[in-house]
Amino acid sequence: MPSLPPTPGGAAADCLAAFIQESRGRWWWRGARRVPPAERGEGWSPTRERGPRPLAMGQDQTKQQIEKGLQLYQANETTKALETWRQVVERSTELTGRFRALGCLITAHSEMGKYEDMLRLAVAQSEAARQMGEPERVTEAYLNLARGHEKLCEFSEAVAYCRTCLGAEGGPLRLQFNGQVCLSMGNAYLGLSAFQKALECFEKALRYAHGNDDKMLECRVCCSLGTFYVQLKDYEKALFFPCKGAELVADYGRGWSLKYKAMSRYHMAAAYRKLGRFDDAMECCEESMKIALQHQDRPLQALCLLCFADIHRHRSDIGKALPRYESSLNIMTEIGNRLGQAQVLLNIAKCWMTEKKLDKTLGVVQKAEELADAVGNKLILLKAHCLYEAIYREMGSDQLLRDHVVKFHECMEDMELYCGLCGESIGDQNSQLQALPCSHLFHLKCLQTNGNRGCPNCKRSSVKPGFV
Repeated sequence: MPSLPPTPGGAAADCLAAFIQESRGRWWWRGARRVPPAERGEGWSPTRERGPRPLAMGQDQTKQQIEKGLQLYQANETTKALETWRQVVERSTELTGRFRALGCLITAHSEMGKYEDMLRLAVAQSEAARQMGEPERVTEAYLNLARGHEKLCEFSEAVAYCRTCLGAEGGPLRLQFNGQVCLSMGNAYLGLSAFQKALECFEKALRYAHGNDDKMLECRVCCSLGTFYVQLKDYEKALFFPCKGAELVADYGRGWSLKYKAMSRYHMAAAYRKLGRFDDAMECCEESMKIALQHQDRPLQALCLLCFADIHRHRSDIGKALPRYESSLNIMTEIGNRLGQAQVLLNIAKCWMTEKKLDKTLGVVQKAEELADAVGNKLILLKAHCLYEAIYREMGSDQLLRDHVVKFHECMEDMELYCGLCGESIGDQNSQLQALPCSHLFHLKCLQTNGNRGCPNCKRSSVKPGFV
């Protein structure tokens, strides 16, 4: 059975350690309420004041309560659903039921943007999985740990958990998880701006989705590929993949959560906005935002607000853009999405740059740079250096300007954002890209003139057998 990789240090590690200790029986009961150590008071003893525990929940009742919670959650009765699942975790005598209830809680907290709670629940689920002694359950728990770290922008930790999942033992059920693991690993690598590795993972995830006929997974991968190609400025592919996701929702998604429709619509909006089709972008984003508000999906609300603000900024309506950026930033801060905060701050800086308020622009870019450096996102650092160049050029600070030109090119080298055929940069303007089997990216026009002479980076065949 695989062992847990080391957890990150600092406050996150302390928080997780405290949760593990509490979940191992350090709580006592006062009547029907659990009493944490902080409330026990001096001289308090469990033998003197321990009340009766709530009645234990057997296998049949556990199953019924989990299903009840799912029905409540689908009916947008989120608070009641969460309480139902919590009761299963506290009262059920069946480990399998507790494990499943924890999984429901993890999903709900993820969609609400409560990522710290999501991570704590994933730790509890991994403890339950180890007690069950089933490698496939351990793999599922580690996948949730990876997702929690990914949402908190702890991308290296997310990659470590994903690698553990892929190396774990298990039967056919584990193979079904592999596609989800590859998707999470791809998202984590994308957070680190490791584009080739991200693309390899997305390719594998799509293969698993097709092999298992998993349309939900395929939809999620398509949305991630939309983000991938938005970042590399191939806006044709950035629109194609979320449109494919929307088609999957229309064809197969009658019984799916509305979040799949909202997710695909948001990614379509992001691509439309980049293509300058602002009316289409606004329509898709409004539809996505409506669903996000109905389902209390705070992370998606933040992304939609960011998209609305970008549309207004490109329409030169800074007065409408800035309040929406601020609202998006507040939610990103609330949920702990540091990469999202950096993205919003850079766009706020562009607003101030348009207004020629250089001091404000400089302060905001510095904050974005600090966040991007903390999470390890090289693309945001590159964009920050690009803005520094513009600021110091306006200020006439030639030495600082040259410093950031050098740092800009260092970021380009780190991300390998150059076409190996023509030597020109990738991602500086809208252009069609194509990946080879090795996941190295090139300009499509360059590959069309290259024939089948292979990848100039690693000499593998240039015939593309994959999907992305």
